[in-house]
Amino acid sequence: MSTDEIIEADRVPGAPHPRFAAGVIGHDATIRDFLATAGAGRLHHGWLLSGPRGTGKATLARALAKWLLADQPAATLSTDPDSPLSRRILALSEPRLHLVRRSVDDRTGRLRSEITVDDIRKLLSFFRLSAAEGGRRVAIIDPADEMNRNAANALLKIPEEPPHDAVILLISHQPAQLLPTIRSRCRELRLAPVSATDMARILDRLQAPGDPDRLTALSGGSVGEALRLTGQDGLETYQAIIDLFATLPGFDRKAAMKLADLAGGRAGPDGDPFDLVVTLLDRFLSRAARAGLLGPPLPEAADGEADLLRRLSPDDRSARGWAAAQAELSARARKGRAVNLDPSALVLDMLIGLANRPATL
Repeated sequence: MSTDEIIEADRVPGAPHPRFAAGVIGHDATIRDFLATAGAGRLHHGWLLSGPRGTGKATLARALAKWLLADQPAATLSTDPDSPLSRRILALSEPRLHLVRRSVDDRTGRLRSEITVDDIRKLLSFFRLSAAEGGRRVAIIDPADEMNRNAANALLKIPEEPPHDAVILLISHQPAQLLPTIRSRCRELRLAPVSATDMARILDRLQAPGDPDRLTALSGGSVGEALRLTGQDGLETYQAIIDLFATLPGFDRKAAMKLADLAGGRAGPDGDPFDLVVTLLDRFLSRAARAGLLGPPLPEAADGEADLLRRLSPDDRSARGWAAAQAELSARARKGRAVNLDPSALVLDMLIGLANRPATL
């Protein structure tokens, strides 16, 4: 089976897998910290790569793994993309690198909802066996947040008695949810949201369209989310949301129906339209709430956004109202999905409820 045919839990819809990245863009201070530690002979056996989702943790983990397995002094993480090691990693055939992620259930052919204890047992077996080429061995758990309780407890055996010349790279979007004993035995490398400048460089490298400033604002500095937005015309959809609410205190029902119809579309390789619309509505409400406290966020994520937020959320009372609306929308979306409500009808109902809300703020 080719790598293109593998169902991969750690692939962001609409984006290439992190192992195909030509290198890490940004996070220079974090990389310097790691290289300085390794260069001083203090390479820890466990590293926790933490930070918001989509900020490049998986890309950095694979760059670190390649650097570690190359086993040669270097002032940067750059490695030869045409080396046998690089080619084996791309082909998922490097015997000294073990990847732990949600696996496919052989009975259903679908990805499991969590990393299981069997997945961690395979990791334990990997560290017990001698690698074919000897030397250092590296494991990546992506993300460690998806381990169930039994898997997390099984993993504790590794940091308690670290195998010789072995390194584990744990990726975590929410490190506070991990077992304290796992966190305490790892050295943390925290990644911050990507800047607009680095976002522009990444989008250019991937030949992805879109305004870097607006994508950075709307994605919260998450490259993964920015790529999802570009793949699903997210900037255009957010502009439609801004244009709809700009009609308040009236309500353009035709425009609302268009958004609702979009949410009811079929999910594709780039993602689920319902999830996109609900996510962007959530971002709009979040930015409205913040505007009441700090003023309209800059840069704008859509034309006219600053003026609209200034009008709809002029003070802290309005901010509290929009924050409450955000919580209600998230709860309704989860409940609607759980009982299989029609996505179009659910989004239209949400839009009407939000349109009527300003009068009560």
